[in-house]
Amino acid sequence: MSGSGAAAGFGLLSASSWGGSDFVGGLGARRAPALLVVVAGHSFTLIVLLAICLGMRFAVPGWSPFLYSAIGGFEGALALALFYRALAMGAMGLTAALCGLITALIPVLFSMIHEGLPKALEAVGLAMGLCAIWLITRTPSANEGLTGDELASGAVGKAASRAPLLMGALAGVGFGSQLVLLKMAGTVSIFWIMADARAAGVAGLIVVLLIVYRKGLPKGSGEMAGKGIRAGYLGFGILAGLLDTVGNLFYILASRMGRLDEAAMICSLYPGGTILLAMLFLGEKPSRRQVAGIALALTAVVLLSV
Repeated sequence: MSGSGAAAGFGLLSASSWGGSDFVGGLGARRAPALLVVVAGHSFTLIVLLAICLGMRFAVPGWSPFLYSAIGGFEGALALALFYRALAMGAMGLTAALCGLITALIPVLFSMIHEGLPKALEAVGLAMGLCAIWLITRTPSANEGLTGDELASGAVGKAASRAPLLMGALAGVGFGSQLVLLKMAGTVSIFWIMADARAAGVAGLIVVLLIVYRKGLPKGSGEMAGKGIRAGYLGFGILAGLLDTVGNLFYILASRMGRLDEAAMICSLYPGGTILLAMLFLGEKPSRRQVAGIALALTAVVLLSV
């Protein structure tokens, strides 16, 4: 198998793992606030990664890879908290689409600067992939159903509508930067890099939880609204954390085997996996736009695998 084909394969495995993580984490968020679910998964997988590193006696990397992975893990955790907050504020469809697009765009721009422009076929695949990410993650928001008169009358304030988009964009920058930093740190022991990033991520999430706890832990929204924490969320959190960790492993392998922009773009298609799992297990039907996005994504992967 060629380097591009192997990178695409690892990228699809990463996207599948991340998509499964989001699906399971979403189920857990129906039982407890999302941040608690994420902290549970991150804490458990940190212990697992440390046990693997120490048990297998992997060589400890130098300070430079540790620094890159720690920064990536910490700012990635803060970006996750910011993203959850943006989704809770409304305009979920546009916020998620904008975040997903910027997440993939940051590594693409970085790779073009440091690795040069991709070949024509690769460029077409990247463009199609970015369009696919937008279509897959773009869902109608509550604000889109309002008329122009309702918007003008103050039913949705400009500040309120811009805030989640700005936060979603900043979260996308954080996620995209994390992918770049993991690529830069991923030239040595993968498991130590992942453990370091996860430790920094847990620290970042604990800081966020302490800040949130002072204001009162939110009850959540949707099925979680008005309900207390229900048993079983730890199991969902741990499974989501394990799938997320596996996705990180496959992403690092994909970024090693091929160009960063191609690996990041394919891995960023993970919402498609979440949509398919929701369709299979929850009976949720994807929109025509999302189906078109998934088809476009598969075409992009084929082009990038050639």
